[in-house]
Amino acid sequence: MADKCSEGLLNGAVPGERGKQDKSVKRGNWGNQIEFVLTSVGYAVGLGNVWRFPYLCYRNGGGAFMFPYFIMLVFCGIPLFFMELSFGQFASQGCLGVWRVSPMFKGVGYGMMVVSTYIGIYYNVVICIAFYYFFVSMTHVLPWTYCSNPWNTPDCVGVLDGNLSSRAALNLTQLLNTTQKRTSPSEEYWRRYVLNLSDDIGNLGEVRLPLLGCLGVSWVVVFLCLIKGVKSSGKVWGDAASQIFYSLGCAWGGLITMASYNKFNNNCYRDSIIISITNCATSVYAGFVIFSILGFMANHLGVDVSKVADHGPGLAFVAYPEALTLLPISPLWSILFFFMLILLGLGTQFCLLETLVTAIVDEVGNEWIIRKKTFVTLGVAVAGFLLGVPLTTQAGIYWLLLMDNYAASFSLVVISCIMCVAIMYIYGHRNYFKDIEMMLGFPPPLFFQICWRFISPAIIFFILVFTVIQYRPISYNEYVYPTWAISIGFLMALSSVICIPIYAIYKVCRSEGDTLLERLKNATKASKDWGPALPEHRSGRYAPAFSPSTESHLEVQPLQPEKGQSEAAAASPVQGSNGSAHSQDSRL
Repeated sequence: MADKCSEGLLNGAVPGERGKQDKSVKRGNWGNQIEFVLTSVGYAVGLGNVWRFPYLCYRNGGGAFMFPYFIMLVFCGIPLFFMELSFGQFASQGCLGVWRVSPMFKGVGYGMMVVSTYIGIYYNVVICIAFYYFFVSMTHVLPWTYCSNPWNTPDCVGVLDGNLSSRAALNLTQLLNTTQKRTSPSEEYWRRYVLNLSDDIGNLGEVRLPLLGCLGVSWVVVFLCLIKGVKSSGKVWGDAASQIFYSLGCAWGGLITMASYNKFNNNCYRDSIIISITNCATSVYAGFVIFSILGFMANHLGVDVSKVADHGPGLAFVAYPEALTLLPISPLWSILFFFMLILLGLGTQFCLLETLVTAIVDEVGNEWIIRKKTFVTLGVAVAGFLLGVPLTTQAGIYWLLLMDNYAASFSLVVISCIMCVAIMYIYGHRNYFKDIEMMLGFPPPLFFQICWRFISPAIIFFILVFTVIQYRPISYNEYVYPTWAISIGFLMALSSVICIPIYAIYKVCRSEGDTLLERLKNATKASKDWGPALPEHRSGRYAPAFSPSTESHLEVQPLQPEKGQSEAAAASPVQGSNGSAHSQDSRL
């Protein structure tokens, strides 16, 4: 008994007071730290590592892309990754609730929600294509192995069939023309059968029913897994920045959301290093794999590497399937490969959906919506499925790439920059460093302090300037997007960023104060309820003047009852710093 009492005193408790807990019963926590690390790795390592990184790397000169990529990783990616994890973990709130730190910037949280919505819509379409390939791989011969299918053209040349030798009867001119147009069976299967690609983004054509069915399967799987909550120079530099933010998941809101379910004293600094390095190592590894396949295909077809495979997600559904046909028991390897793609995609999609659901539930915050969280998850999943239907049409790939290039590109960079500035210069870097020290037991390393205050915002700002100067319209292979489509892309990009100034204006107008300066000060000042979520962790400057737990669990018996009652009646109430009124004689 004495040991238990002394242990309680060491934890900051007093006799008769309930022991301190490091778990949020209301919101829930990760079962253990491995769950958080693995989920975060699954969130960061996704389909973008398989198709987006190799594509951007090739488009920007291959090895030349790696230098800006690693510079962006060290000076922007890892520091901002750590910032978002510590931000969410300290407050135990989602991407909206954390902005109690400076309410005027809550629009940053809404911008994160908009970005997550866009990405969640088209990301699950890519997952549904992986499901489709997974199902069609359950056969004796993969359908993209040979050029003898109804959808193939005379230009198709397969590695395993004799199409080229069968054309010996063609004259020399025809043969040379054919050689210039060579395509692989996997590319024709992707473009002419799976997508049945239309000629223009405005020509939607018909809904591809197999893809629609697989999209439904994807959303059902995501919903079922989340029912129980979390427990279950110029453009080279611009693309490097967008890939770092896209791949690590910065400014999506997911990192803040996942970290909000951590225990308060979890070492998120260590986690950020592990997850960031694992994610980028996976991207580089995937790049080595896909470039070796593209080189082999280019040599076989006798064409330049740039003409071998589709751009965008098509890279994963052309280059990899082509290599799978060369392996023994190719259907088995194909099933395993696309099952891996599905798992990679679902790990990210879970966090995207949980980001939206957590933001909604935390914002409403009452007991009813917490109990009905499953229905909120269902509503978000159904809405995501309906919004993804247009992406399963014959023009769907055009819209998918439009969303990827505009809705989920530099809006991420802008949001991260504003978040960094708001925390470092509005809330105050000293305050935030003290918060981290209070949570982890040590302040953030000097390198991260310098990056957060100076290097990261400066790099992001100059990249944005250079990107605007060197902007080029989007294209898909030989297809150039029309002006109206590019305008829609810009509107999608602005829709997330515009949330920030709109909400800031709204908050300033609603704040108290006689002058604009007073309103600005009140709008940017941290809320009274900012800080650790659990009372056990609200120490130092977050500690209330009078502890409610002490009042409810300790009963003071006066030595002279009559005198005590008369003095209590005469005592005047005093307003405490936490807003509650109590008597001067009520303290111990």
